[in-house]
Amino acid sequence: MSKKLLTYLGFFLVLVLAFYYFLFKGNDMWKKKLSVISYVKPFHFTNQQGLPFSDRDMLGKVVVVEYFFTTCRGICPRMNTNMRAVYEQFKNEPDFMILSHTCNPETDSVPLLKKYADSLKVNNQKWVFVTGRKDSLYLLARTAYLLDDPKNSVQKIEDQFIHTQFFALVDKDGKVRGQIYDGLKQQEIQQLQKDIKALLAEKSATGNFVNGIFNNNPY
Repeated sequence: MSKKLLTYLGFFLVLVLAFYYFLFKGNDMWKKKLSVISYVKPFHFTNQQGLPFSDRDMLGKVVVVEYFFTTCRGICPRMNTNMRAVYEQFKNEPDFMILSHTCNPETDSVPLLKKYADSLKVNNQKWVFVTGRKDSLYLLARTAYLLDDPKNSVQKIEDQFIHTQFFALVDKDGKVRGQIYDGLKQQEIQQLQKDIKALLAEKSATGNFVNGIFNNNPY
């Protein structure tokens, strides 16, 4: 093979590589993405301001999800100390939110959630606390966020109590991504923060929640 032909082939290869670089530059197609492990399902709860909060309010947001209760003296204060660090890092991001569900709705009324949120001195739009029907709250924890074993649903709802230290991460299209994060381990909190950054950098795939959860039609 002549030197001239090798030169032409090398030049052609450079052109091809440059073409693909500029084709995929600025989008996420070439990047390794966080795995999808579940999907948000439709829900309707009430937030700490007494206002309705549903799955539609998560649309276009990267959301960290947890379950806790206001009177907890065990793991919850430690979890929310770590969650507060996440909040402080991302509170100025317009597409970021934390969603805390009570696992004790019989006690955690709207005023009590408001008092708890106020004690943390957080933005009510950026860190949302919700309450609702216990069966709905627990079903979502088990079938959407994977924060509790679905097999526990066989018990009577009155006898059930979720007490979990784990966080879930939801992307702008309603997909639960990455992993289930241990809210008590600093190494996993650091990984959560890295993964939040990655999801904030991603563009929404459809502008609506995937898997038929969101579309352009009202309920």
